[in-house]
Amino acid sequence: MIRINELQLPLDHPTEALRPAIVARLKITDAELLDFTVFKRSYDARKKNSEITFVYILDVELSNEAPVLKRFAKDHNIRPAPDTAYYPVAQAPTDLNERPLVIGFGPCGLFAALTLAQMGFKPIVLERGRDVRSRTKDTWALWRNKVLSPESNVQFGEGGAGLFSDGKLYSQIKDPKFYGRKVMHEFVRAGAPEEIMFVSKPHIGTFRLTGVVSSMREEIKALGGEVRFDSRVTDFLINDGRIEGVQLADGEELRSRYVVLALGHSARDTFRKLHERGVYVEAKPFAIGFRIEHPQSLIDTARLGKYAGHPQLGAADYKLVHHARNGRAVYSFCMCPGGMVVAATSEPGRVVTNGMSQYSRNERNANAGIVVGIHPEQDFPGGPLAGVELQEQLESRAFELGGSDYCAPGQLVGDFIRAKASSSLGEVQPSYQPGVLLGDLAAALPAYAIEAIREALPAFGKQIRGFDRQDAVLTGIETRTSSPVRIKRDNISLQSLNTRGLYPAGEGAGYAGGILSAGVDGIKIAEAVATAMLADRQT
Repeated sequence: MIRINELQLPLDHPTEALRPAIVARLKITDAELLDFTVFKRSYDARKKNSEITFVYILDVELSNEAPVLKRFAKDHNIRPAPDTAYYPVAQAPTDLNERPLVIGFGPCGLFAALTLAQMGFKPIVLERGRDVRSRTKDTWALWRNKVLSPESNVQFGEGGAGLFSDGKLYSQIKDPKFYGRKVMHEFVRAGAPEEIMFVSKPHIGTFRLTGVVSSMREEIKALGGEVRFDSRVTDFLINDGRIEGVQLADGEELRSRYVVLALGHSARDTFRKLHERGVYVEAKPFAIGFRIEHPQSLIDTARLGKYAGHPQLGAADYKLVHHARNGRAVYSFCMCPGGMVVAATSEPGRVVTNGMSQYSRNERNANAGIVVGIHPEQDFPGGPLAGVELQEQLESRAFELGGSDYCAPGQLVGDFIRAKASSSLGEVQPSYQPGVLLGDLAAALPAYAIEAIREALPAFGKQIRGFDRQDAVLTGIETRTSSPVRIKRDNISLQSLNTRGLYPAGEGAGYAGGILSAGVDGIKIAEAVATAMLADRQT
């Protein structure tokens, strides 16, 4: 197999144009080309009024590859294709009695459990929330009726926080073993569109993800695994630095010396219990800010110029960063083209926002987090859980500013920049449900964050025309950009630094950020657990 990089074709080229383009690039006859697959397709729209072309990475099969590789030996864009297949590291013996526990069924827990099940280890998954269908109903109850279910919401339940998001499946993590390909492959097998295997910024969207996740759950069960919903872990059974099992809210104890912690970034009660039990936990940086909304058409025009609205390109996105004079970095986070701002709290009396898109990305507004990076030693000193406490304080304040009924506080961008309270909306209508109460957001975040965002918005307006328009809407607040703690693990065994058999994993443990990286970490953890279980069996 040969890989071709940087093969360019016009934006509107027909599908059948790929084959002759490959033949011409490799200087071969059509008969020599046996087959090809698209590994990646992207485009560059940084120069918005220039011609946009698709750029391909292709894996091709030839009748005789050796002379072609020799002919292009000095061409770095034509090389042998890497092997991206996934190979299990272990297979469980049929008489293995002990079963690993996986706590949490978001992307990380899902892939940890699936990989363990595929290797024959029959994991037991403990998810505090409900199955994906029930969870969707509970989430809509908050959005439509202001009724919060603390154990079944945007943060908790099958699919994790990634379910109610844009469903983005791209990441900047290093992935030398191509675990990301396995994540994509499993999603496609479970019903995701095949294009996620090759488009440069793949996404699935919430409604499609619900079916995909439930299909993967059924595979885990078919392979001998068990998935328990409404099963909140309330304590950890630790003896002499070794995990021996967990206790559930109903008092049941489950014994296992192999426990995967795929908690997600909002399991604050579990963070506290781990700290209480002496598991090593430390505070880590995260970010706080607001959600910003613009008409999607404004972003399309600014980013794609004359190609705005082109069906092959879809809704445009953006990525922005500004280094403020007060030393703070302000950046866009979790940009959702053609999406909506959603209520994402998991706790009574608190307001949190997040962004979500469907697969079509055809809602009226674009939204993104505009957030400020904060650090433990500078902004929330006081121990490993100080970041959790700061989040709680800010979310409680946002609840009050929003009217104490799960509406969110909001402000027009122009008024925010001028430090003037907003009283009426313009053209941009906020998408957040249950609703937005306009006012002054200055009280919603620390002064350093307000100062930095006020400086950043006009700077972003110079990069994307209209970004700082008067009637763009800010909705507060965004606090759960990532976990405020890191449950540190050994780099080799992937076990907790001081609790053997405990495997901190994914976003909640501070080792991932987003669906793809969390899924990849789940695979790594599953391999570590399987390897340890077989090694311990032999000793």
